[in-house]
Amino acid sequence: MQFPCESWWNNVNRRNRTQEFPHPFVHELKLTTTQRIRGTVMGAVLFPVRITLATLCFLLVWPIAKLRMAGLGSEDRLRPVRGWRRWLVHEIVRLLSRGVFFAVGFLWVKVKGQRAGVAEAPVLAVAPHSGFLDMLVLCLTDLATVVSRSENTSLPVIGALLEFNQAVLVNRKDPESRKKCVSQINERLTSKGYWPQMLMFPEGTTTNGRALIKFKPGAFLAGVPVQPVLLHYPNRLDTMRWTWKGTSWVQSLWHTTSQFYTNMTIEFLPVYTPSQEEKEDPSLYADNVQKLMAKGLGVPATDYVMEGRFPVKHVGGLSLPLESPARETLKLLHHAGLSTSQVQTALSRMTDQCQPGQEKAVSIDLLQQWLELSDRETAAKICSLFSKKDVSVDLRLICLSISTVSGLCSFEDLLDKAFKLYDSNGDGVLTAEELAGLMGALVGSPQFHTAKIYTELTSRGPANKEELLNLLTKETTYQELATVYLRPEGAEHEASSHHMANGKDGNHNGIKRNGNMVANKRED
Repeated sequence: MQFPCESWWNNVNRRNRTQEFPHPFVHELKLTTTQRIRGTVMGAVLFPVRITLATLCFLLVWPIAKLRMAGLGSEDRLRPVRGWRRWLVHEIVRLLSRGVFFAVGFLWVKVKGQRAGVAEAPVLAVAPHSGFLDMLVLCLTDLATVVSRSENTSLPVIGALLEFNQAVLVNRKDPESRKKCVSQINERLTSKGYWPQMLMFPEGTTTNGRALIKFKPGAFLAGVPVQPVLLHYPNRLDTMRWTWKGTSWVQSLWHTTSQFYTNMTIEFLPVYTPSQEEKEDPSLYADNVQKLMAKGLGVPATDYVMEGRFPVKHVGGLSLPLESPARETLKLLHHAGLSTSQVQTALSRMTDQCQPGQEKAVSIDLLQQWLELSDRETAAKICSLFSKKDVSVDLRLICLSISTVSGLCSFEDLLDKAFKLYDSNGDGVLTAEELAGLMGALVGSPQFHTAKIYTELTSRGPANKEELLNLLTKETTYQELATVYLRPEGAEHEASSHHMANGKDGNHNGIKRNGNMVANKRED
């Protein structure tokens, strides 16, 4: 008997052999046998030499970076450094930082365009963000101030460099820290040159560079002009990328240092001055700059983002994982030897467990028992696909998301089952919280932005099954959920590959100003 996932997975494998990337968060460096042999031989010689030289530069820059802030009181540290601490220590650190990158193979850097001063553009928006070696751009932008995670201050050398840089620090898990970070950024960007220029990677995470993901609004909240900066790596081997899946940072560093040299081009685009509408709407401002930079790079501008630790695509008020947890689970169950009937039986048992009054969150060991898996590792992998904590999972997420993609029930039947599991008081109408849980179970991933879809739903009438079915199947914005994302395997990949290739529907690179679409002109 052929497992439902098998034909789908074979189709995906065939498609991926002809499609270079499934989405921007995956990068695999493909090497020929000759390239592997040459890389191994050259790496055995160049890697230890280059890492030793780079480490030496790091060790030299460490005490000098500490010297810049030495002896300053807490109040002085809240102001930009001036005097000899600026002109002497700053230049030494910049040269030694450039030495680090020179050591690993960036022998020269080509610069196109001209960098604007802080008065003209208080912030530089840099993309695409490919990996940690992108930080070379700082050496060509006078070590512009950055935003960094507060945890990085505890790292040797890196912590000293962040202190030297007077970086804006943020603890992403602390709401108050995030608010303080936004306040500090706005204060610096509107200081009219009192603070040095800032540099941000608005994508917020690394990608394979073949599409720009949705820009975060941080660099655009202050409503000041920005200068877009494009990073190009015109090399025979694309060794720079370090993404969510694929090449690791160690592999990236090994392959990069194993080359004779690595080319990098930094392209400064003309300063982008926001319209009044863009100043009032940072998301619009960020989207328009994203489209402008995507056009300059010759890649799509997409709605993809990294939400938590999973890449997703925003569709209305939903966040659809780019790699469906349900489909990945089917693949794991297939490799574990479960048949279609065994999967169906397991789902029925787990659905019964999800009824009101029953415990819905189960541990890895219990999940292994429910699925009758022979090894705990498979159960742990499945748990990690649906839960951030990796120690327990809500059975409803597994039952509902797998039911439709495996072809075991229709979308309408799925909604009926979902309502029974999430309508806590049985009145047939969902609260906002219940809708968030239900939609999260349908797509197999927690949903954090369902206020929009709940507003749309209640504006049509009561939040019941019929209205939700109409919204998801007849409203253009959400049709992709039922027709592509939750469609049984064997049919969805043709449509989904179209969406992956295009990112956003419609015009990718037009910029909307005051409600009108206008063409971009790029200066040579």
